[in-house]
Amino acid sequence: MRPERHEGSGGGELPVPMAWMYAEYLADELLLTGDLMEPATLEYRAGRDALALTIFLLDSAVAEALPAARVDELRLLTAYGPPWRRWVCDRLGAPAPGCSDADLALARAAWRWLEETELLAADLEAIGPLPWEEDDGGADPVAEDAAQVWTPAWQLGLPLGHLAVHLY
Repeated sequence: MRPERHEGSGGGELPVPMAWMYAEYLADELLLTGDLMEPATLEYRAGRDALALTIFLLDSAVAEALPAARVDELRLLTAYGPPWRRWVCDRLGAPAPGCSDADLALARAAWRWLEETELLAADLEAIGPLPWEEDDGGADPVAEDAAQVWTPAWQLGLPLGHLAVHLY
């Protein structure tokens, strides 16, 4: 049964966000191929959303699989956090021509989730000196709670996505 009211582009059809769904599918395939994380975890979702957002904003709705040039481009874009974040914000602010409203709405929702959701991560700077570094003896061991920090989901998802692209 069709809904009585819809907001489509005409022709009586509902908008289907195919470009976004395809980007999510490719991101899922990359992460599953790498076998880095259980798909039911929030970290996996963060990696999938970060990769899907990158693929979607690359204007790369390519057929079949990712070509080698796109894999290299993904590898470069996901290599470091802050430049990627600025790139995403710029691209979402001025979407490519032909980008459907339905696709853009899902991409923006994924970005909001990545920015607003915080996940508990290891704080590598709080762990203390490495075992092979000299300890001056005056430092107290770091409490286990201090070795964790809340961080935006994209900061965990982006490295996970980057590693998945490397393993592809």
